[in-house]
Amino acid sequence: MITDPWFYAAAIPAVLLFGISKGGFGGGLGTLSVPLIALVISPVQAAGILLPILCLMDLVSLWAYRGKWVWSELRVLLPASLLGIAIGTLLFGFMSSAVIRLIIGTVALAFTLHYLLHMRAAGQTKQSDFPRSVGAIGGAVAGFTSFVAHAGGPPISMYLLRRPLNRTDFVATTVLFFTVVNYTKLIPYAWLGQLDASNLLTSLVLAPLAPLGVGIGVYLHKRVSDRFFFLSVYVLLAAVGAKLLWDGLSQL
Repeated sequence: MITDPWFYAAAIPAVLLFGISKGGFGGGLGTLSVPLIALVISPVQAAGILLPILCLMDLVSLWAYRGKWVWSELRVLLPASLLGIAIGTLLFGFMSSAVIRLIIGTVALAFTLHYLLHMRAAGQTKQSDFPRSVGAIGGAVAGFTSFVAHAGGPPISMYLLRRPLNRTDFVATTVLFFTVVNYTKLIPYAWLGQLDASNLLTSLVLAPLAPLGVGIGVYLHKRVSDRFFFLSVYVLLAAVGAKLLWDGLSQL
């Protein structure tokens, strides 16, 4: 089990942030979690520690949004996500720590840019909806980035935000999507040795934060301005993404 206090200084807020996102507040807020932990340990180990915790969070979220997901979207997204997970599994042995840091940093910065552009366009004329076929691309990319760094939120959000879904449809569909994706990822993660005893014990120590984070997300959803919270979080996400991008480039 990891005992370094600097690890827990990063891991505790990272797990809480993911839980807040799973609780329905903050959208892709969980994208910050792996980059944050990757500042103190390898991104591969960070992903391995977080996966069992995410699976626990998924069960809570699944119950909260049961039966509200949109099957017509999931029928396109889920098969494509399995392809993305398979590609991530096959390429895992060829991706160094530097490459993974580059991927995570790029995703973090891309998601920040997407958020800023979305905010800019909020007062403008609504853009036309994406055709459902685009979901195959979004699902595959989400499966891959979720496998590498639990960062499937951005590509899924970029697609579903351009679909004719209300807020509940959007959240419920992403909840079931990531429940299937995360439980599927347990198989290749175990095969690749990312669920070893050290990682699992560390996950167990952090597990009580899972329902706490989800509960905070539900609380904040009702009481805190999305705009204020998002701005502060995305500033941090951009800073962490830039740091990981720099580290990755330096290690190549």
